[in-house]
Amino acid sequence: SALRAAAGQLDLLVNNASTLGAAPLPALADYPLGELRAAFETNVLAPVALIQLFLPALRERGGAVLNITSDAAVEPYSGWGGYGAAKAALEQASNVLAAEEPAIRVWWVDPGDLRTDMHQAAFPGQDISDRPLPSTVVPALVRLAEERLPSGRYAAAELVPA
Repeated sequence: SALRAAAGQLDLLVNNASTLGAAPLPALADYPLGELRAAFETNVLAPVALIQLFLPALRERGGAVLNITSDAAVEPYSGWGGYGAAKAALEQASNVLAAEEPAIRVWWVDPGDLRTDMHQAAFPGQDISDRPLPSTVVPALVRLAEERLPSGRYAAAELVPA
């Protein structure tokens, strides 16, 4: 396709788009299945589709995939079942991709709690101004790319240069 041809020089694919799913956050027992399906579409299937599309170019250049995930993928936060399950699926897909594609790097990164519209939607009416801005995570992501750290799961807070 023309899109794939234009990606011939692709070195890094960043999958950052995400959706919280149902908000306010319902218990998993009450989670609307349509909202759950939408969360999996956005948080898992869309990144996998982009990876499939651009993998030939990434292999050719020894590129990398960076998937933005969440601690909700590995911690049992009440109300976060839909989002967390989708992010857990993205993490496992990343883990498998890293095993299957040793010629590229695959990183999945938990950026931490950030001051975003999505995070605010999870906590309606609460003041989240104490959370750091998303830009504070950029140095951690740059370090991954510049140092070509091994494939794996990282927390942004552990990567920020001293």
